[in-house]
Amino acid sequence: MKMSELKPGDQGVVMAVNAPGEIAQRLFDMGLIKGTHFKVLRKAPLGDPLEIKLRGFLLALRMKEAECVSVARREAVE
Repeated sequence: MKMSELKPGDQGVVMAVNAPGEIAQRLFDMGLIKGTHFKVLRKAPLGDPLEIKLRGFLLALRMKEAECVSVARREAVE
């Protein structure tokens, strides 16, 4: 599934980044590499951008970028 399909409160793990050159490198530089766990915090009122928490920081992604990230949903861990 794509990261853009997740809803606020969902948690997941990055499986792959399927984006062209510079966009993929930018996503990798921001910490979106295979195996990274994250939580979707919120979406803007019109759905763009998406805010996630990963590796101890908050990251806002455009939906176009989030569509390039393949993820697996995981059960909530408190």
